[in-house]
Amino acid sequence: MNRRQSWPDARLIEAAQAGDVTSLTAVVMESQPHVRRFALSLCASPQDAEDAAQEALIILYRKIGTLRATGALASWVFRIVRNECLRQVRLLVARADEAPGADDGPGGDAEPSAEEAVLRRLEAERIAAAVSSLPRDQRQVLIMRDVQGLPGRTVARALGLSTPAMKSRLHRARAALRDRLAGPVEDADPPVPADERCAGVRPAPHGGEHR
Repeated sequence: MNRRQSWPDARLIEAAQAGDVTSLTAVVMESQPHVRRFALSLCASPQDAEDAAQEALIILYRKIGTLRATGALASWVFRIVRNECLRQVRLLVARADEAPGADDGPGGDAEPSAEEAVLRRLEAERIAAAVSSLPRDQRQVLIMRDVQGLPGRTVARALGLSTPAMKSRLHRARAALRDRLAGPVEDADPPVPADERCAGVRPAPHGGEHR
């Protein structure tokens, strides 16, 4: 019976945790396709997904000894990917907020107070979390058009859409983002995709990954 490549088994993970370089290399190689699929489903662009996947695999290689249960490998690595994709969105939101003209008006050139700086950072975090929770097609068009500020025709061409179709998708994305920002943004871990689950996977303890 042909099956999609599975996650590394417990014995291989344990050997990797014990410092066996051959086993560690095998764990990283066998995890790679699952990590890349998850990153592509979550990050805003293929390049962001590649960066997030590479970061997750590097952390896996360096920090596998911090994994407390072999069955938690998938959820641990997926959390690293999610955090990296979220970090990328935060950076985009922050850059858009700091762009020239973002605070035009009276006192626009004044340095924000410490309290204002904290409030801005918290708001950027909230927006980034809400953007990251959107479906991938909505997330892409919203980031490209509203965060990166790309022209509508450029966005439509990059996504393989007509301009009216791009505008329609952007409208839905903005509406969905407003809905998310209107309510509390949950910080729960995303469910592991059905095709990525492996037997015995248990949620990794918070703080499992280290940067």
